[in-house]
Amino acid sequence: MCEIATLKPFEPMIQMEKSLEPTFCGHGTIWSSGGESVRYGTGYGLRQHSLSMCGGAGGRGVRISTATTQRPFFDYFSGPGVGLYYNEKATMQNLNDRLASYLDKVRSLEKANAELELKIREWLGQRIVVSQDYSRYQVSIEEMYTKIRLARSAKAKIRLDIENAALAANDFRMKYESEVAMTQVVMADISSFRADLDQLTLLRTDLELRFEGGKEELVFMKKNHMEEMAMLRTQVPPNVHVEVDGPPQEDLGRILEEIRIQYESRIQKATREIEAWYQKMLRELGDIPDGGWNVELDRLRIQLSEMRRSAQKLEIEIQSSIRVKSALEMSLQETKSRYSFELTEIQSIISSLESDISQLRMDMERQRSEYNMLLDIKIRLEMEIAEYRRLLDGDMQ
Repeated sequence: MCEIATLKPFEPMIQMEKSLEPTFCGHGTIWSSGGESVRYGTGYGLRQHSLSMCGGAGGRGVRISTATTQRPFFDYFSGPGVGLYYNEKATMQNLNDRLASYLDKVRSLEKANAELELKIREWLGQRIVVSQDYSRYQVSIEEMYTKIRLARSAKAKIRLDIENAALAANDFRMKYESEVAMTQVVMADISSFRADLDQLTLLRTDLELRFEGGKEELVFMKKNHMEEMAMLRTQVPPNVHVEVDGPPQEDLGRILEEIRIQYESRIQKATREIEAWYQKMLRELGDIPDGGWNVELDRLRIQLSEMRRSAQKLEIEIQSSIRVKSALEMSLQETKSRYSFELTEIQSIISSLESDISQLRMDMERQRSEYNMLLDIKIRLEMEIAEYRRLLDGDMQ
């Protein structure tokens, strides 16, 4: 682009230095200012002015220097000075012409510059700023903004869901850890209950053995009693005779009296034994000082109450163990039923797979037989083709 220099209307195009400084010499006074010097003499002669001009492009900053010399009047009309005078005059005239042409050019440039400034102002005043029409893209931009907002909201929702899922996972993890701890505690309790159950089982077995022993002893005692009764019956002969003439009968009172005497003797014997045992216990307890009976009785009562509490506690533990055992048996039964159902399903799957395998084997056998048959046909066809070729080759030869 071409840059147009705007000239100010009142800016002087030629600057002349007018500040003159006086200098005194023998022939007169010389005023000088840079490149311009003017001499005014007092003697006889003519004043000669010498002008020089320097300036910038287009005549801007032009400076004219004038040099004035004074010579005697007769020097201008004699000798070689006359030619020099005319040369200086021609040079001065040439410089003046050049200055005039420069001034004309400056004026023409100022005029052209003013015209260009006017045209530029008119063009700037008439210029219409044309803006781009983005209305057709507005719908797409709004749609993209809507999609971006929806994506941001979806992203925020997903992030919130992730955080909620993480919190829920932490809660479930804590619950799982607490359940695992409770399970371990319950398993430890079950192990201790199993040990107690084993002890109770042993105790129960011992009691059952004792009960069986008591039953056997009772049976044995009943048997002895029956034997004794039979022996007593054998000792008492049957004296009942039925006779027509009516012989004297056996005295039943006497027999009963004998039996009573025998039982009384046995009772007395048992009484003596009990009395002896009682005396023995008294002798063993005779070492207890006077007043210690109450203490010993209290101690025995306390022991009895403790034993009763222990028995009740054991009974409660037995009942709880029985309930736990029943619950475990139910769980075992459920587990067995579930595993049996799963085993049934697995067996049905295995049966179906076996049937599929057998079907595949049958298909493979069928395909193999078909393949063998086709292979035989192929071999026969190849043999026939070879025979035909041989015959054709023989005919051609």
